[in-house]
Amino acid sequence: MFPTRIRRQAAKAIMAHGTRQLKLRKAPLTLTTAAVSRLKELSSGDHPQFLRVGVKSKGCSGNSYMMEFTETRGKFDEIVNQQGVTVLVDSKALLTVLGSEMDYVEDALSSQFVFHNPNVKGTCGCGESFTV
Repeated sequence: MFPTRIRRQAAKAIMAHGTRQLKLRKAPLTLTTAAVSRLKELSSGDHPQFLRVGVKSKGCSGNSYMMEFTETRGKFDEIVNQQGVTVLVDSKALLTVLGSEMDYVEDALSSQFVFHNPNVKGTCGCGESFTV
């Protein structure tokens, strides 16, 4: 639960604006230049596509990132626009990925998107799953 001081500030913000919807002040996910470049390559084509990022229960540490291309956005997806690329963050994963950075890394053996998540408390040995 949030401390009383934060609940009061949120209540004042709601009353001041006359609405019950609070907006995040910071993007839930930031993209590196390498990630933006790779996403532009992958999503170029006739149909505009968005990358949806989510988290699912999987792996020995409990959570795993999930990414999929989609042409439509979900009702509660959070939209991240950066340098001409649109990434959708699944609302169920929002608190898990909040403040994360998505990078694209290439080396001699592999190429992959990598998440640098400040909320992670631990990862499994293979790096496929994480704990928040």
